[in-house]
Amino acid sequence: MTIVKSRPFREKQGKILLEGRRLIADALKAGAVPKVFFFSRLEYIKELPIDKLKGVSLIKVKFEDIKDWSDLVTPQGIMGIFAKPDHVKMTYPETQLRHLLPLLLICDNLRDPGNLGTILRSAAGAGCSKVLLTKGCVDPWEPKVLRAAMGAHFQVPIINNLDWETLPNYLPTDTRVYVADNCGLYAQAQISNKASDHGWVCDRRLSKLHKYEEEEEEEDLEPGASKAWLPELEVQSYDLDWTEAPAAVVVGGETHGVSLESLQLAESTGGKRLLIPVVPGVDSLNSAMAASILLFEGRRQLRVRAEHLSRDRCYH
Repeated sequence: MTIVKSRPFREKQGKILLEGRRLIADALKAGAVPKVFFFSRLEYIKELPIDKLKGVSLIKVKFEDIKDWSDLVTPQGIMGIFAKPDHVKMTYPETQLRHLLPLLLICDNLRDPGNLGTILRSAAGAGCSKVLLTKGCVDPWEPKVLRAAMGAHFQVPIINNLDWETLPNYLPTDTRVYVADNCGLYAQAQISNKASDHGWVCDRRLSKLHKYEEEEEEEDLEPGASKAWLPELEVQSYDLDWTEAPAAVVVGGETHGVSLESLQLAESTGGKRLLIPVVPGVDSLNSAMAASILLFEGRRQLRVRAEHLSRDRCYH
């Protein structure tokens, strides 16, 4: 069981561990393929659809063993090893499919399992059509992520381990990429002044990358010259309209911020940086909170647009 919980096992063997009756039921409903069930009471197995149990190893163990293996505060007496789900073969809930929006989420270097789980839950709740994870993100099938996501893995397609070269292939045609801005006050100033005029860079990772480069270049730069390595991205407040075309929102990890590649992708698709203004002196919001605010704002904008369209049709 210790091996099953490790990322190398998940990646090499293509298997994942699911725990708890509800999560296992959601997985089976979505078409995930079980291999082994460990259970402490026969009634837990009887609750599962019998047609899904063909060829599955059913192993009765003591509840104490499940407690030792479990990541839950109150273990539920059943755990399952499943083949790692393939989003293409999954059957997502009908209600979820009916409410899908032209809205995607891209997670860039998100390494905190609790944050990623919360973000996936918000993405499912907002009606995201899919969630893309770049290389460097925490494994979405890690037990802590599964626990925080509360079943979202079986409600929204999740595609992980993507590099920036192939990621655009997963975006619908004409998608604009927007970057969640974690710059706080600097970005608020940028709304009225171009970022490049001031050379402001708030993403910690980018600052580090180019610190020495800038020091070398400073002597050669004429006053007011721009820092060419940073894509020129307009900053706009998150509550102004940004959903007229299919939209993808990039949320970066808290330690490293967003990557340079995400800014380049946003620039090439005509996207912007979306700023959530906070009270001066307050640190920027955490990734999960920022993602939730932006996704539900996108949902609100799309709903308002749909209402206007239906009203216009009524008048005509």
